[in-house]
Amino acid sequence: SMAGTSITQARAALDLALDDLRPGDRFNIIQFNSYTEQLFKSPQVVDTDSLRAAKKYVDRLTAEGGTEMAPALNAALAQTDDNGMVRQIIFLTDGSIGNEDALFGIIRQKLGTSRLFTVGIGSAPNSHFMSGAASFGRGTYTYIGKISEVQEKMQALFDKLKHPVLTDLHIQWEDGGDLEAWPQKLPDLYLGEPLLLTARATTLPATLQITGRVTGRDWHSSLKLQGGSRENGIAVLWARTKITALMDQVNSSSESAAIKKIIIDTAMEHHLVSKYTSLVAIDITPARVRDEILKSAAVPVNLPAGWDYEKVFGSMPRTATAAELHLLIGCILFLLSLLQAMFLDRRQQRHAR
Repeated sequence: SMAGTSITQARAALDLALDDLRPGDRFNIIQFNSYTEQLFKSPQVVDTDSLRAAKKYVDRLTAEGGTEMAPALNAALAQTDDNGMVRQIIFLTDGSIGNEDALFGIIRQKLGTSRLFTVGIGSAPNSHFMSGAASFGRGTYTYIGKISEVQEKMQALFDKLKHPVLTDLHIQWEDGGDLEAWPQKLPDLYLGEPLLLTARATTLPATLQITGRVTGRDWHSSLKLQGGSRENGIAVLWARTKITALMDQVNSSSESAAIKKIIIDTAMEHHLVSKYTSLVAIDITPARVRDEILKSAAVPVNLPAGWDYEKVFGSMPRTATAAELHLLIGCILFLLSLLQAMFLDRRQQRHAR
């Protein structure tokens, strides 16, 4: 599905990733389309031979088949090491993945201590899945729209991966009033990333304690909550963060009905659009005649730029007809024949006189 500029971007991104590996690292490459294939049976230590084999493999990558992600995701998450390293999976695709719920389930069940980073390239990646997968995978989502962006954006991602990550973050609030903070599960923090937390409380405590781990050691810090500024929109930000966190729980919890109700109540209270709520604007100005017959037609999805549909799916039968044009031509011919019949009938009447 990556025909055109997408496969060029993917190969360029992989080359950058290989060049950024350091001695002692372990790596593997898994390609997927309608089937899944691994370069190595298990992650290999970075050396001259393994890098040479990887470079040749990347150069031979071509665009063919579909976007079957589940087998590749299972294969990547199944490759475990017992050497104490942090396993970081970078997933690149330009395709419109449709089975999001099943894939989210795979990530929840098999991620373990790994980190999943997603990279969407081209004009039509499934951004909903890519950002959601990165959130579940305690990683980040990177979007590359043009080939000129590959170097800059991939290098920014690799810079994150090379620096120590702040993991296992927890917030400890001092005694305060009724307090509700979101997200409740804090993400890992990489180079240059802030910790964003929203809370609603009747009485705000003076400080909060933040604990975590970095380079295998315990880390802690405290933050004073007094002296900040008051701004509009914080309540809406809190509500959006709460809804996003709850949506991640809907398909993984046996209490989905109760969670949906909380989402609806929160969205209605703050006038937000969600999966279960909408905002409807009513225009009282008539846009058309009430009894006018409407026309309906399927609207095609946005395919990735450069897609070669014939190459991916083969020659497809052209069974559609220009029915509307044929109907119009038929009506015109019918009217012409009717006019001709009327003309001949009048000539016969004149001759009869």
